[in-house]
Amino acid sequence: MILYLLKSGILLLVFYAVYKLWLENEKMFRFNRIYLLGSLFFSFVIPLQLFSFEPLFQNDLSTVQLEGIAIRTNRVVLNNAHIMQDIFDTSIKIYVLVTIVLAFHFTLNLILFSRKLKSKNIQFINGKKVILVEESILPHSFWNAIFINKNEFEKGKIPSELIAHEKAHLDQKHTLDILFIEIFQIVFWFNPLLLFYKKAIKLNHEFLADEVVNIQFQSVRNYQNLLLDFASNKNTVALASNINYLITKKRLLMMTKKESPIKIVLKVFSVGVMYALLLFVFSTKATAQKGSNKADVKDKDLYTMANIEKLPEFPGGLTEFYKFIGKKFKMPEEAQKNKLEGKAYMQFIIEKDGSLSDIKTLQDPGYGIGDEATRVLKLSPKWTAATQEGKPVRVMYSLPITIQSNK
Repeated sequence: MILYLLKSGILLLVFYAVYKLWLENEKMFRFNRIYLLGSLFFSFVIPLQLFSFEPLFQNDLSTVQLEGIAIRTNRVVLNNAHIMQDIFDTSIKIYVLVTIVLAFHFTLNLILFSRKLKSKNIQFINGKKVILVEESILPHSFWNAIFINKNEFEKGKIPSELIAHEKAHLDQKHTLDILFIEIFQIVFWFNPLLLFYKKAIKLNHEFLADEVVNIQFQSVRNYQNLLLDFASNKNTVALASNINYLITKKRLLMMTKKESPIKIVLKVFSVGVMYALLLFVFSTKATAQKGSNKADVKDKDLYTMANIEKLPEFPGGLTEFYKFIGKKFKMPEEAQKNKLEGKAYMQFIIEKDGSLSDIKTLQDPGYGIGDEATRVLKLSPKWTAATQEGKPVRVMYSLPITIQSNK
């Protein structure tokens, strides 16, 4: 999971950097809309490796390296592994709690909008449903309706440009984009990059709606002045498209920016090349390679890489494995007498049935430490076997054991 989140985070960052540096300032709003939504989607799909490419170069892979365990004369001190497990468990609980809260808030907003959509105070302007509300708020749109303050509408204070702007949001289905990013934010709320994506997507919506208004009314200057009149009004509605969203200098400048077809074609092509490269890099097979010359193991069905589809699992998790080692390990008398300090490196294979085999001492500090560690590992209950492509496979593990004397 950590590897997946790391990869998706890198992809999100790369895609967003490309947008900010290469695409945002170009008058290619429809392409940018597809790019932003596609970047969000693929950033979380590509790391799943639903399909993969064979690597160009194959190298021998090292064994799966477990966290070490520290053993003192008559007691065992687990290293940071069990602490990290506790932190992980707590983090999962926090994640679930925050996700539930965000999902509840999102659902509540949807319910509020659904109730407004059933309002009986409805007008139809240019074929679009306009719902008149009592709240003092700027025109905004959601799903298939435009929401306008009833009092302002009846007094004729709502310019046609504003209604056309919100109509453009509805025609182009911008609500779907907002719901899309909101769902991502609920699931991946801990990723701050999603806030930047949301801001970029909503601002691009405004570029698209502004473009429609200017084509229809053919008066950019008047429309810009109209927007500036609303710039000080900060009343916005969650999930809705708002006329005054980020009325910035950039938004005003984009209305008069000239297109360069050659530049647009070049940038679209370069983005396509970048997508292809990232897809290849992040979808290249990183599955375990068979065989390992490091361990003198000649079996062709042995897998030796941590990035395997599903790693073996000790009953109760790795923390329980370390506890098992600690309970069963008996410090040899000679090691106690000599106040031994050192490190032993153990190696073993977890078979397809979950049993341990080929237990070896790669480094032995002496005084019977290696033999004792071998004895303890032989007592291990069966693990849940590793799987690759849905089939059980053998995996090699390495376990460092640090010996510390009582002081």
